[in-house]
Amino acid sequence: MKKLFTPLLVFLVVFSAFGQRKPDKKEVQPTAKKMLTHGVYDFWKSIGYSALSNDGKWAVYTVNPQEGDGKVVFYNLKTNQIDSVARASQVEISQDNQFAVFKIAPPLKVVKELRRQKKKKEELPKDTLGIYSLQNKQLARIANLKSFKIPEKAGVWLAYQIEQIEKKEDKKKEVSKDSTKKEEVKKEAEKPKKAKKKESEDNGYRLVLRRLENAKEVNFDFVKEYRFDKFGKSLVFSTTGNDSTLLAGVYVYDLASEKLKPLFRVKKGNFKNLAFDENGSQLAFVADLDTTKATIRYFKLYHWKNGQDSALAVADTSLITKGLLVSEHYTPMFAKDGSKLYFGMARKPIVQDTTLLAEEIVNVDVWHWQDDYIQPQQSRQLDQEKKRSYLSVFQIDTKKITQLANREIPSVSLANEGNGNLALATSDVPYRRLTNWDISGFYDLYLLDLQAGSRKLIQAKLKGNAAISPQGNYVYWFSLPDTAWFAYSVRSGQTVKLNQQIKTSFADEEDDHPDYPSPYGAVGWTENDQSFLVYDRYDIWAFDPENRKAPLNLTQSGRKEKIIYRNITLDREERFFKADQVLLLAAFDETTKQSGYYSLSLKDNSKQKLLMDNYRFSTLVSKAKDSNTILFTKQSFKDFPDLYTTDLSFKAIRKISDANPQQKNYAWGTVELIEWLSLDGVPLKGLLYKPENFDASKKYPMLVYYYERDSDLLYQYRAPAPSASTINITYCVSNGYVVFVPDIVYKVGYPGESAYNAIMPGVTSLIEKGFINRERIGIQGQSWGGYQTIYLITRTNLFRAAEAGAPVSNMTSAYGGIRWGTGLSRMFQYEKSQTRIGGTLWEKPLQYIENSPLFFAEKIETPLMMMHNDEDGAVPWYQGIEFFMALRRLNKPVWMVTYNKEDHNLVQRQNRKDLSIRMYQYFDYYLKDAPMPEWMKKGIPMIEKGANKGYELMGED
Repeated sequence: MKKLFTPLLVFLVVFSAFGQRKPDKKEVQPTAKKMLTHGVYDFWKSIGYSALSNDGKWAVYTVNPQEGDGKVVFYNLKTNQIDSVARASQVEISQDNQFAVFKIAPPLKVVKELRRQKKKKEELPKDTLGIYSLQNKQLARIANLKSFKIPEKAGVWLAYQIEQIEKKEDKKKEVSKDSTKKEEVKKEAEKPKKAKKKESEDNGYRLVLRRLENAKEVNFDFVKEYRFDKFGKSLVFSTTGNDSTLLAGVYVYDLASEKLKPLFRVKKGNFKNLAFDENGSQLAFVADLDTTKATIRYFKLYHWKNGQDSALAVADTSLITKGLLVSEHYTPMFAKDGSKLYFGMARKPIVQDTTLLAEEIVNVDVWHWQDDYIQPQQSRQLDQEKKRSYLSVFQIDTKKITQLANREIPSVSLANEGNGNLALATSDVPYRRLTNWDISGFYDLYLLDLQAGSRKLIQAKLKGNAAISPQGNYVYWFSLPDTAWFAYSVRSGQTVKLNQQIKTSFADEEDDHPDYPSPYGAVGWTENDQSFLVYDRYDIWAFDPENRKAPLNLTQSGRKEKIIYRNITLDREERFFKADQVLLLAAFDETTKQSGYYSLSLKDNSKQKLLMDNYRFSTLVSKAKDSNTILFTKQSFKDFPDLYTTDLSFKAIRKISDANPQQKNYAWGTVELIEWLSLDGVPLKGLLYKPENFDASKKYPMLVYYYERDSDLLYQYRAPAPSASTINITYCVSNGYVVFVPDIVYKVGYPGESAYNAIMPGVTSLIEKGFINRERIGIQGQSWGGYQTIYLITRTNLFRAAEAGAPVSNMTSAYGGIRWGTGLSRMFQYEKSQTRIGGTLWEKPLQYIENSPLFFAEKIETPLMMMHNDEDGAVPWYQGIEFFMALRRLNKPVWMVTYNKEDHNLVQRQNRKDLSIRMYQYFDYYLKDAPMPEWMKKGIPMIEKGANKGYELMGED
C-alpha cells in the first residue's frame, strides 16, 4: 500500500533538517521568517513605467504584481503626498504638469469569472480612460476606451476613441419600425463574430477631443486614424464617413479657433498614415479611392500645407518609378525643416489566380542553392517582405520625386533629420547567401545625392555597421576584421582610420568566439560633427574625424582602475553633445562589482565621482525636462530595485517606493564573490549564494547553475518568480540550498571540455570548505547551459541529479538544422558563434562528435530531467528526443517534460508554475531525500493529460 505525504509533512521534514539550535527559554525570539513557496509568486511586484513631470514636482510609476491588478502611483516630491489609481497602465503626463492620462483595465478576477461563464468577448468589460488631475487629485473615468493620445509638446488637449456600443433596446425599436428589415437583421445576427469585429474596425470608432482644463468635448464618429501635431496646434483624423455628418476623408481641427476644416472628402475611400511636419503647418497621408474589390490597391500620396484649400495628390503610379506603387505600409515623414517629404514605394503584390479551387493550388517550397535566403528564412520574413517599402523623397518646392532605395540597395539613413541633401545607403544584397554560415554579413556603403538620385560607392564589402554623423559630414563605421573605427569625409572623399595612433583595443577583449570581436560601441558626436566619441573596455575617447588631432582619453583612469565608464542619456531628443556639456556617466568596478555615477565635463575633461556603492545602479536614468531632478533605481540581491530621487549632485537621495514590503517576512539569503583557478590555470570568478543564517559547520545541498559569465551580476536582485526555464536562485536559498554560479571561459573547438575545466574545480573548491554535502549536489542549465549540463554528466558522476532545458545533444544532426524561430541555418552557431567549434562538420568531424553528449550516453550514471518544448524555435525539439531515447534505451533514469505550443523558454504562466513545482520536487527528492512525486515514480499517461498533474508525494510501495 502506497503512502501519501502531505505538503505540510514535507515542510516539517525540510525545516527540521535545516533547523536552528533550540533557543534558551530566557531568550526573546523574533518571529521566525517563512521560507518562500510557489504561492508567493503572484503577489511579488515589479515597477514598470516610471517618469517625472517636466517641472520635477511629480514622480509617477506603476506597481504590478506578477498576476493580478496593479496600480499607478502619484508621488508629490515637494510634499511627499502619495495617491494611486488601481489597474492603471500606459500612463502619459501632460506637458504642463497638470494631468496624467492612462488606461484602466477591468478587474482581472471579474474578467476571469465571466470567461468561466463562457461569456463572449464582446460581453466582457472594456477598458476605461482615466484622467487624473495632479493638482486637485480628482479622477475622471470614461468607459469603453479604445485608444487615446495627447500632444507631445502641449498639455491642454486629449483625444480618445471609444467603442460605440449598440444598445439592445435601440435595436428592438429599429426592427419594430420596419418589419421588412426582419430578415436583414436575422442575417446580420448570423454573421460570424470575427466578421462583425472586422466590420467595426473598418468603420472606425467615435473620436472625442477634450480640453483637459474644463472637460469641454467635441465628438467625431467613424474615425479610423487620428493624431496631434507635435506642438498641439491641430488634430487631424480620417473617417469612413458612415454617417450623414461627415463624408469619408481627412479633416483637420484647429485647436485655437476650434474650427474643423476638410482636407479631402469623397463618398468612400481608405485614408491612412497621417503625418504632420515639425511645426504642424504641413500634412501628408496616403489614400486609396478605388471603390471596387480589386486585389491590388493603388494608393496615392497626398500633401497639404497651410493656405491650401485641400490636400493634393503628389505621387501615384503615373509619377513614380515604373512598375512600383505608393506604399500603404510606410508612414510619410517630413524633413525637420519641412523642405522634403519622404514616403515609400513598393513593388506590385504577386496575386494568385482567384479562380482556382483549393485542390487545384500546388503548395510547394522550392529550395534553390543560389537563393539569397533559404526557404524557412524567407517564410519567417514573408510578411515583412510583402510590406517592404523603398524610401523615396518628394521635394516640396520643386515637386520632384526621387527614388532613394531599391531592391539592390534597400536601406537608406537620412542625415541631419532629413534636412540634408545627402544620405547613407547600405546594401547586403551581394552577400546575403553568405549569412547562412557567416551571420555578421557584409555591406556595401554608398553616398546618395537626394536631388539627383545618384550614388557613390565609398566602401565595399564592409564587415561591420555604418552610420552617418548628425550633420551629415561624415560616414563612420567599425571594421570587425581591422578592429578599428573609420570615418569617411563627405567633403574630401577621404577615409581615415581613427585609432591608428594608439594601441588600445576598441573591440571586446574578453571575446572567446572563433570570430571577429564586436566593438564596445559609439557614444556619439559633439556639435557640428567636431569630435566622435567611442568606448574602449573602460574609457571614453574623443576622435578627430579627420585625424588632425591625436585621440584623447576623456575619462583617463578607467583602464588603470578597472572602472568601466558609460554615458547616460538624460535627454532623449539629444542628437549631439555641446562643447561645454557635463555628462552623467554610469560607472562599474570590474574588480569589486560596485557601481555608481560620475560626472564628466567636456569643457575641461574633468571627472568627478558622485556615488559608488555595493549596489547595482540603473543605467537608465530619468531627468525632469525643466529641473535637475532625476529618478533612478538601485538594487542588490537583498534589495528590490525601488525608485530613488535626487538631483545631479547625488547629495540628497530619497527613496520613494516600497514595492515589496512583504519581503521582510521571508528567509532570503546572501551572495558573495569567490575565485578559483580552472583546470587550464585561468583565474575565474563566480557567485556563491547562501541561505539566511548560514552555518558553516553544517552540510548543505548545493545547486550549480551556469551559462557563460554571470559574476558581474553580484548585486542583482532576483525576484521570486515561476521558472521560464531555470532555477530561481532566491527560492532555492530560501529553502535551504547553497547555489553556485561559476563563470566559464572557452577554448575554440572544445566547448564541453571548457565548461568541465571551469566548473569542476570551482565545485571541488567549495566542497573543500566543508559546508557542502558532496553527496547532494545538483546541476541545472538552460539552452547553452542545458548543453553543458548533459556534457558534464558524461564526464563525471559527482552530481546526484541534473536538469537540462532545451539542450543540444547531437551536434552532427543539429549542425544542419534550422532555427525555426528565425528560419536561419544553424551552421553559424557551431562555426563562429556560441558553440565555438570553429569549423564546418566536414572540416572538424571529431570535434563535433567529441562535444556531442549523445555519443557518450552509456557513461551517464546521473539521473536527468529535461524540458524541451515542441515549438522550440532555437534548439530543435528532436535534440531532446534523441537524448531521451538514448537514455531510455540504456535504461537510465530520465524524464522529459514537453509543454505544448511553447517555445525555447516558457511563456504561459501556468506552465512556468508547473515547471517550477516539478523541478524543485525533482531536486528535493535527490538532494534533500524528500518523497518522490507521482509523476516521477509512474509518469503521466496521455489519457490522464490535463486531469492529473502527478504532484502527489509518494512513499515506497
